[in-house]
Amino acid sequence: MLVRGAKLHDSSFAALHSLGADYVRYVPWLPYPRQAVAELSEPVNGKTSWDFTHIDPTLDDFMKATEGHSVILNFSTMPAWMFKTDKPVTFPDDPNQVFWNYTQGTELRDPTMKEAADYYARLLSWYTKGGFTDEVGKRHESGHHYKVAYWEVLNEIDFEHHWTPQQYTKFYDAVTVAMRKIDPDIRFMAMALANPSKSPAMFEYFLNPANHQAGVPLDFITYHFYAASTPDQTISNWQYNFFDQAEGFLNTVRFVEEIRKRYSPSTKTDLNELGVILPEDGKEIRQPRYVAKSEPAGYWNLASALYAHLYVELTKLGIDVVGESQLVGYKSQFPSVSMMNYETGDPNPRFWILKLLKDNFGPGDQLVETTLDSPNVTVQGFVTKDGKKLLAINKRDRPQDLELPPDAAGSRVSLVAPSSKDHVAIEVRLEGKTLHLESFEVAVVRWK
Repeated sequence: MLVRGAKLHDSSFAALHSLGADYVRYVPWLPYPRQAVAELSEPVNGKTSWDFTHIDPTLDDFMKATEGHSVILNFSTMPAWMFKTDKPVTFPDDPNQVFWNYTQGTELRDPTMKEAADYYARLLSWYTKGGFTDEVGKRHESGHHYKVAYWEVLNEIDFEHHWTPQQYTKFYDAVTVAMRKIDPDIRFMAMALANPSKSPAMFEYFLNPANHQAGVPLDFITYHFYAASTPDQTISNWQYNFFDQAEGFLNTVRFVEEIRKRYSPSTKTDLNELGVILPEDGKEIRQPRYVAKSEPAGYWNLASALYAHLYVELTKLGIDVVGESQLVGYKSQFPSVSMMNYETGDPNPRFWILKLLKDNFGPGDQLVETTLDSPNVTVQGFVTKDGKKLLAINKRDRPQDLELPPDAAGSRVSLVAPSSKDHVAIEVRLEGKTLHLESFEVAVVRWK
């Protein structure tokens, strides 16, 4: 749906461009091997299979849409032939056919990991140095001279290939050493763990500089959180258990932060996949020909409110980057995680809440002690370069009223709520000092 001519291509890249965000993460991923892997067959008899035909157009459009902002590239899907498998991994000829079984094997065929490290060095050279020389000495010209600020080394390593801490740390070192020879200024992100609460050993081992080669940079660690539910639950349950799960994740973050500060305090943190995955999405993957039921009314605003709540709490914890996942989802590709309405092509409330937060808050803002005696609403005051602001988040599927201080009377409010639908935040002015919040509304009050 992001290839040129596809239904969501134009509107998605237009939305990304209008957002103007930094740390935008691009991950060509395993369900589409021909759009994610640049060398699908191993070199044989002096010939290689390097082919960017189905990879470059979408990445070129991504780089154009994010021009002037920092990006994170992560070619997380490695060539299957680099791993030891019982038999060669086959995959569809159609580059647009979904295929979930490409990622196989847990042990690289080259124990030195040089083969894989060279693959990534050539990818970086293709996109930043105009091309590369392949394994048999042939030059491949790309014409690309992009600025890639960050490279994330693999994705969800606890799920994909099931790396041990020792294996992954050795791999990270090999890859980063090879890639820094291409670009000494590039910085790296590591791990992208799917289940950080179940991976304490990974954090303990990887963040310890003693386990790395001398001089290997530990710039960023990354990990993920998705709220989830059981099939018998509905939005009446989700409005509570999503936020309860968020509290569990925040406790994980606190523990990870203590490990990071103990071993590598200069390393930063990017929580670059935050969202919700509904059970219907998994059914599509597990059950052939099953089509997920559409998300219920109110879901997109609930998911938006959850991200805004996490934004507040992670800001309090000093997390450097808080990334919302994902820009484009659609049937067969985790539709409940989308920030675009995959039926109409319009940005949905998850996109508009991200833009609301990005446009109103940022580095250098000061947090103000803010109290509210209610478990149903999250509030946080900020002193920004544009003045005082209050972020208010209704966590419940019912209206809430907040009584603000007297000097808030007549303040301007920007809000994303059911009434704003798939549109930019609504601008209103307070009548008096009562802030009326719709179900799952997120509002920014600009103080006098």
